[in-house]
Formats: sequence, structure tokens, C-alpha cells
Amino acid sequence: MAPHYAPSLRSRLAPLLLLLQTGFIVIYALYVELDPHIRTDEATFKHLYSEFQDVNAIAILGFGFLGSFLVRYGFSGSGFNLLVAAMATQWSVILNGFETWIDRGKIRLDLRSLVVAEMCTASALISMGAVLGKTNPAQLLLIALLEVTGFVLNGWLLRMFLKVPFLSCIMHLHTFGAFFGLMLTWVLSREGSDNRHLEKEKTGGKTGLFSWLGNAFLWMFWPSFNSVLIDDPYLRRKPGAIYSTYLALAVSAVTAAAMSALTSPGGKFNTNHMQRCSLAGGVAIGLCVSVVHAPWVAMTIGLAAAVISTLGFRYLKLHMQDAFDCHDTCAVLSVHGLPGLLGWLAHLLLQMTQSQGLTMIIRFAVFHIATLLITLSLSMAMGLITGLLLRWAFCRPPQDRKCFDDQAFWEFPHLAERK
Repeated sequence: MAPHYAPSLRSRLAPLLLLLQTGFIVIYALYVELDPHIRTDEATFKHLYSEFQDVNAIAILGFGFLGSFLVRYGFSGSGFNLLVAAMATQWSVILNGFETWIDRGKIRLDLRSLVVAEMCTASALISMGAVLGKTNPAQLLLIALLEVTGFVLNGWLLRMFLKVPFLSCIMHLHTFGAFFGLMLTWVLSREGSDNRHLEKEKTGGKTGLFSWLGNAFLWMFWPSFNSVLIDDPYLRRKPGAIYSTYLALAVSAVTAAAMSALTSPGGKFNTNHMQRCSLAGGVAIGLCVSVVHAPWVAMTIGLAAAVISTLGFRYLKLHMQDAFDCHDTCAVLSVHGLPGLLGWLAHLLLQMTQSQGLTMIIRFAVFHIATLLITLSLSMAMGLITGLLLRWAFCRPPQDRKCFDDQAFWEFPHLAERK
């Protein structure tokens, strides 16, 4: 007999989705237009479109399949990712075009704006990993909309007050998403609830294979993710970013395998380590790719990122749960947060070595530290606010016994009760 579940979210989720989507359509009808001044030849358009598709594959296929590893949460892990990404990208286009709307009265839509919107959405998809299995789709939707708002605001603050380059603002998505999700899962934690789901948090055979597929998509397309927004009419900087990202990813994949076997009691590979920590090099190099000019530097960053990511996944996740009651389902702190901080530190050190004069070094260090503090402060503040809002009864958080279970949200005809 199928287990009994609480009443559905029909009265909350469906109206919320229809209301938001109708609102977006109205806004797009009134204020969004295709860029009338674009003059792109066929070859250039194909190049831009291929990069857009790479980023799209990362957001939909990569993060979607990667989140399907839980043995009883595969449908939700991939399905909710598509739902959230589709809504958050539409919202991100509006937020990123706000300044253009003030100046010209219209929001210009082109391939670049779509790429920027999806990269902003990626920060929300990262945060979803921290609360994966413990939230319903209505909560995930609100999380994504609020986080994208905070991330766009963070980029505006960095550009306005610190004159941070646009690319650097976007690449803080890993740090922002990780600490937003960490604060969010801490606020939403319920005493003793996480210890009841140990069996459901395991990786199944089929779901594990789909998760490997997501890891493959992310690993393959990550060089495009790190280089797509580089404005390089003479093709000098973009190839270097692609080469550096690939080398960092390759080294991190090898290092993650070595560290996984080294830290395992039985000397075997851990699936989660191999899937997630192999991406740590791509995360870290993304924040400093503009100042990496030697292959060995990129490879060193990839090695260090995989080491701290694997060790964090193995030990830090459990300590965070025991010490702070902070249950991080996908260990986003170890996979995105720590490598993101490593990339920030590498950027600081490399830029200091390339600067001339003590005054310039000190000024850049202060500027760089301020950038990180603003990002961390705003991400954690937004995570705290979002968590408090989601604790309201309207969001109808799932009961403990329904966490990490697809049957709370999806139809399974073979389990239906006969009347």
C-alpha cells in the first residue's frame, strides 16, 4: 500500500506559478525588446549561440542530473531544477536590465543577456543543493527568486562602489550561492530531523548513474562557463581562460580520485567525491582566470582546490551538522564555497605579485578584501532573511517523514491506492 501523504500543494504552488508567470509575461510585453542595434554575421552568431548552449547545458543538464543522486529523490532533484532555472532566468533578465530600463525605457534582450541571466540563476541552483530534499517546490521557487535578487544586487554594489569588473562580479556566484545556501539550511534546520533520513540520503544505482551524467556535462562545458563573458575581440584572453580552466579541471579530477581513495577507510573511491570534487578546479580558477598566465599556475590551483574540497566533503560536512546543526545535503560549502575562497585568494596573491609598488599592492589588497566581505555579508544576510520567510506556514514545509522522497510530489501509478 502506498504511504499516506499530506494534502497536495495545489492551492499554493499552482497559483504561485501562474501568478508569477503571468506577471513576467506582462513585464516582457511592456518593457522587454529584442536589441534592434545588433549587427552580427552568421559566423559570430553561431559562435555566441554555441557558448549559450554550453551554459544552458550546465544549468539544466549538469546541475539537474547532478542533483538526482538521492535514492528516492531523483525525479525531484532533476525536475525541480528545471522548474527553478526556467523561472529564475526570466526574473534575472528583468533585474539585469533594470539599469537599461531606467536609461532607455526598455530592457534589451540578446544572447549575452540570456547568458548573464543563466549564470545568475546558477547561484540559486548551487544553493538548492544545500536544502535538497528538505524543501518543497514552492519554497525552492521563492529561494531562487530572492537569491537571484540578492546576487544581482551584490554585483551592482561591487560595480558601483568598488568598480569591480563585471566578469569578476559574476564569478562570485559560487561563493555567494554556497554561503547563501549554508545560512538558509541552518535557519530551516529542525532538531533531530536530519538523523532520521540516513537511509534516504544514500545514492542509488540508477540515480547514481544519472548523477555521473550530470557531472560529465558540468566537467565538459565548464571551460565555456568560465570564458563566455570575456570580451575579447582579438581572441587573446579567451583561449587562455579555456586552457587554464581545462587544466585546472583535469588536475582536480585526478587529485579528487587520489584524495578519495586516500581518505577512505577501505581505500576505495567515493562516488560523491569523484563527482563533485573533480569540479573544484573549475570553480577556483573561475575567480582568478583573468590573472592566470602560466599553465602550471592553473594546474596548482586545480590540485589545491580538489584537496580542500575532498577533505571538506569527507570531514567538514559532518562537523558542520554536529556542531552547528547545519545539514548541507550536497556539501555546497566544500564543492563551491571553499574552492571559491581559494580562487579569491589566488587572485589576490597573483595580482599582488604582478603589481608594482607597495602602495598599489596595499590598495589592491584592501579593495579585494572589501569585495569578499561585501559578497559574504550580503549572501549570508539574504540567506537568513529567506530562511525566516520560508518558516511561515504559508510555504507549507514538508514534514520530517516526507523529506528526501519523490512520492510527496510526483505521481507513481504503480503505488496508487485502489478504492
